[in-house]
Amino acid sequence: MPAPIEVILGDPNPLMLQALAEIFERDQRFSLVATAKTAEGFLETVLRAPVPVGVIEWSLPVLGAERLMAILRENPNAPRIVVYASSSDPAIARRAMAAGAAGFCSRETGSEQLLDIAATVAQGKMVFPFLDVRQLKRDPAEDLTGREKTLLAALARGRTNTELANELGISINTVKFHLRNLYEKLGFRNRAQAIAFYYSESTLQPPE
Repeated sequence: MPAPIEVILGDPNPLMLQALAEIFERDQRFSLVATAKTAEGFLETVLRAPVPVGVIEWSLPVLGAERLMAILRENPNAPRIVVYASSSDPAIARRAMAAGAAGFCSRETGSEQLLDIAATVAQGKMVFPFLDVRQLKRDPAEDLTGREKTLLAALARGRTNTELANELGISINTVKFHLRNLYEKLGFRNRAQAIAFYYSESTLQPPE
């Protein structure tokens, strides 16, 4: 038999982490090296004990899964990451892939598929069963509503939330609601990233 695949697990929920550890320990394809409850703990562990595969929950605190994977991309010995989440939302799968994940799995599918995805990822392959590959070439701007495009253009002009509310005739809370949706659709964390995206997308800018 081939040598077991060494793996490190990360999940903020102690009960889920214990259950996940037991699942991997029972599978002879794997050798569980360590577990972590935070992104920082996971990072410290993999830097100290490099392994080929890491399995992390999407909401792993405090850095978050996306930031963790961005840091790991700078390390040539970083594990290939499988992200699992409580939802099969394709938007999460796309964000995981963009951040550098090698695989994605929803909790809804059960432990066997997670194990199989981790084993496949260890072979150097990418597995995103909930991601429609036809969406990979889509322009994210296509998913924005007219109001969200208007907000994005106003952000690029340096408007504050109060100014946006006054210009659009809506409350500041409504502005914040639309901005949250806007950031979520584009996979951004703040307005600086959104503004940079606006200026990189010719389809969003009015003709000269």
